[in-house]
Amino acid sequence: MAKLITGHLERFIITEDGSHSLFSAQFNQQYHSLQGALNESEHIYINLGLRPVLENASGPVSVFEMGFGTGLNAFLAWKLADQLQKPVFYTSVEAYPVSALEASQLNYEEATGESGFMQLHSAPWGKETAISPFFTLRKDNTTLQDFTAERLFDVVFYDAFDPRAQPELWTGEIFTKIAAQTRHEGVLVTYSSKGIVKRALAAGGFKVERHKGPGRKTHVLKAIKI
Repeated sequence: MAKLITGHLERFIITEDGSHSLFSAQFNQQYHSLQGALNESEHIYINLGLRPVLENASGPVSVFEMGFGTGLNAFLAWKLADQLQKPVFYTSVEAYPVSALEASQLNYEEATGESGFMQLHSAPWGKETAISPFFTLRKDNTTLQDFTAERLFDVVFYDAFDPRAQPELWTGEIFTKIAAQTRHEGVLVTYSSKGIVKRALAAGGFKVERHKGPGRKTHVLKAIKI
């Protein structure tokens, strides 16, 4: 069972797989699945989204993440890029950054057996930073509505808070904008499989596929730019 730890870090959660997450009082939402933050990120964003694209890539792969959050998705993407020795340019938008104190308490290095997690949080905003020879990060402290991409994306990690908390980020208009910034046959993956999300993705220019979710979650979505 997931545990919410109160105290000076009142947003701190230990999820069922032992990996950490945070709770947003502003949006009344946790950042990851309570069944397992690491399992969710690996299943949806890495194995369903990035890995197949990166394994078959003949050149650099460009990733866009809606919602940098704790940095877990970026951390896993970085380590996969290094493992496969294939370059990834990773751009992420975050309107409400996690503090350095909160990030430093997260156990993602222990959970993955990898190091360097805080390099992602210490990287400057609004500037491309070479984290490793195969991973370049750009974080933008802005809203998706105000964001303008500088390159087309091959993979999109769509990890905004639930449509009940942020309905403005799950509309056909928003996904039309994302589609315009995504290459033909580019991939978008998200944890939400709600009907309104499927319809919004289709209206935005994506072919939507339903896939098995992590743990007890029935379905997640993978969408292909058409």
